[in-house]
Amino acid sequence: MAYSGNTGLTRIIKAAQYSWQGFRAAYKHEEAFRQEVWLIILAIPLALWFGENGVEKALMIGSILLLLIVELLNSAVEAVVDRTGMEPHKLSGRAKDMGSAAVTLAILNAILIWIFMLS
Repeated sequence: MAYSGNTGLTRIIKAAQYSWQGFRAAYKHEEAFRQEVWLIILAIPLALWFGENGVEKALMIGSILLLLIVELLNSAVEAVVDRTGMEPHKLSGRAKDMGSAAVTLAILNAILIWIFMLS
């Protein structure tokens, strides 16, 4: 990785700016990410209401945050694969399919946690 020359508070501020750019790009270009952002906006108050203790609340909110994290990583993989070329290639397809599988597992994880916490 190239050294940016930024240190201390400047490095932290720059990192925050890059992160915010990533959130904005994902929200603008990825329908699934937009849906999951709205899901977490709904899920946080519900988790705070239905969770009986801090652990349950953290698990419920954390499962949706994990889904957002996986979706961001999947979108990043897709962007890199698409950047390298639009012609079909089995490794490109495999990378995209694996990213999609990771999102599916994160969704399943969130569903199971919410079912267990609410039952």
